[in-house]
Amino acid sequence: MIDYINIAMAIFSIVLGLVGWLKPGYTMNTLDLKTGNSVMGISEIRAASGALFVGLGLGAMFLGSAHAYAMIGFAWGGASIGRLTSIILDGATRKKWVFFLCEIAVGIILISINLL
Repeated sequence: MIDYINIAMAIFSIVLGLVGWLKPGYTMNTLDLKTGNSVMGISEIRAASGALFVGLGLGAMFLGSAHAYAMIGFAWGGASIGRLTSIILDGATRKKWVFFLCEIAVGIILISINLL
């Protein structure tokens, strides 16, 4: 059962990463981000919200170890810490809470089933 959860979470990361990587405009719109005079925002979305998560998911599936799947959990958990920081310092919104809950859930699930 753990193997199925690991693979499902890795695929979830890959799919969301593909959207960020290949559809940065859609991702930026979803995140309420705007492009300006620079294309660095699009580049950052493709890299940090996109291909990074594709690489995490594919890498974990390639390695197939509990530690590799736990690393996906640590990445999502790290994102949740950043999101919670934003909720506290920048103000809470419904969208931020939804993203936070998703990020913390993936993080807790993958860390707990692979390391605890």
